Amino acid sequence: MRPLVRLLALFRSHWGWLALGVLLSFVTLIANVGLMATSGWFIAAMGIAGVGGVSMNYFTPAAIIRAFAIVRTAGRYGERLVTHEATLRVLSRLRVWFYEHLEPLAPARLLQYRSGDLLTRIRADIDTLDNFYLRVFAPTLVALFSTFLFVVLLTRYGTPAALVELLFLTLGGALIPGLVMRRSRELGKRRVELSSRLRAHAVDGLQGLDELLIYGATGNHRRQLNEVSEALIDVQGKMSHLNGLSQGGVGLCANLAMWSITLLATPMVRAGGIPPAELAMLALFALASFEALLPLPQAYLHLGETLAAARRIFAVVDAEPEVREPPTPSPRIDHFDIRFEEVGYRYAPDQVPVLEAIGFDLPQGQRLAIVGPTGSGKSTLAHLLLGFHRPAAGRILLGGQRLEGFHGEDLRRYITLVSQHTHLFNTTVRENLLIARPHATQAELEAACHIARIHDVIAALPEGYDTFVGEAGRKISGGEARRIAIARALLRDAPILILDEPTEGLDAPTERAVMGAIHRLMKGRTVILITHRLGGLSLMDEILLLDRGRILARGTESELLTHSDAYQRLHTTLATFDETLIGDNAAGEEPL
Repeated sequence: MRPLVRLLALFRSHWGWLALGVLLSFVTLIANVGLMATSGWFIAAMGIAGVGGVSMNYFTPAAIIRAFAIVRTAGRYGERLVTHEATLRVLSRLRVWFYEHLEPLAPARLLQYRSGDLLTRIRADIDTLDNFYLRVFAPTLVALFSTFLFVVLLTRYGTPAALVELLFLTLGGALIPGLVMRRSRELGKRRVELSSRLRAHAVDGLQGLDELLIYGATGNHRRQLNEVSEALIDVQGKMSHLNGLSQGGVGLCANLAMWSITLLATPMVRAGGIPPAELAMLALFALASFEALLPLPQAYLHLGETLAAARRIFAVVDAEPEVREPPTPSPRIDHFDIRFEEVGYRYAPDQVPVLEAIGFDLPQGQRLAIVGPTGSGKSTLAHLLLGFHRPAAGRILLGGQRLEGFHGEDLRRYITLVSQHTHLFNTTVRENLLIARPHATQAELEAACHIARIHDVIAALPEGYDTFVGEAGRKISGGEARRIAIARALLRDAPILILDEPTEGLDAPTERAVMGAIHRLMKGRTVILITHRLGGLSLMDEILLLDRGRILARGTESELLTHSDAYQRLHTTLATFDETLIGDNAAGEEPL
């Protein structure tokens, strides 16, 4: 139950709303029980008075019944309003809290999670936690308070009646929910796991649809989705079966309590100990009192699911960031020379090194290309410079200062990244551009877009710069998205530019347009180009050839073509690839 204790600690800022919701639930329940009991007494009393031909004051009980009805209606509305307001406030707080803990973990500590799994934790798992307050916390407190009150009230009619009420309330409110919780704990955990797997499979399938189609793996992926879906349906069926049995058990306890108290009270009526009309009142009182217990079986049915979701969230939150912010302010620098000194890195202590003994100098304003086969460590090197990882060996200097001394936000003010994975948010072109410079004017936006050769495309959109680009920029092409990213980089105007496969996945004409925009972006900046294409290498001051995390060769393009066999082989391979790509596009076929 430790996750629930931690959740309660997170709820502290909303205790007022939570307590008010519990109070309104309790008042509504008491009003409903009072309405049922008073109505039973009133109807029985009126019937007895009619048979006996006597008059009675029906104004007072009628007014009490109306009061209970009004309180119940208003209380129910207020209870729903307040409890849902409290739940939404708690969920919004949880999401912000989770993101605050998630951000320092990116990207190093999040590599172990699939994107669909992370999405499930952010959305579905946190949504599942609303079960705790709405279905567990508030109903349990209301049940405890009301049970105590109902048993005390029944002591007026004798200890046996109070004990019978206590017995059946305990059976319906403690024993049955406890058994349900015990049987459903593993089912709830399994349901959360299967839901996560289902979402992860679905997201992976959408993100990798091209690869699935190319390799003919859609059937296998669909079969895996069906297997997970069927397993989830089976778990949900078992939980529904448990829910039905538990609800029936509580209903049985309610009826047994009603008949037991009726049987206990009948001799008292015959002996004249209580008025006859109160027999009906006691029966309906006992039956209505079980309204307090009705939510509990379902609440504890989902408690295992809630606990599993909480554990999954805390598992992410409790992870230690690979990169911690320094305790002192970032150093001030007046130049932007970059220096790698025997830098090594591995993703885990038991894994092989990704980079080993990487050393080079990149003076301010110079251009460096890093080439090599896939998996040689090119992108990892860029991530080290961006401060996403810390070197396992050696050190990195920026402006003569160790990179560890910079706060992440300060460091990334000096560096702009344009990568093959351009992310556009589901908002307007303008808002996507303003991420780089929130207070940029329209003239500044248009100037950056002119340089990136994207202004005319944006101007032709239905709403111009106020056109929504859709989820992940689906309403525009990949090449247009890259050029918007270049315009964003121009607006940011950072002195260091990292280009990580900026033309990957583009056809030859689009690649030429994007490279033209990139050439303008590179002017006056320190540039690191990570690529496995030949385009742009002739513009570089130096080229590093990486293989298996080590520098095999370095020099200008002409020097490497003359003196490096490894680079000559790579150059031949890249040239063949580029010729194939251009030929396919010339033939009107889809790019590789």
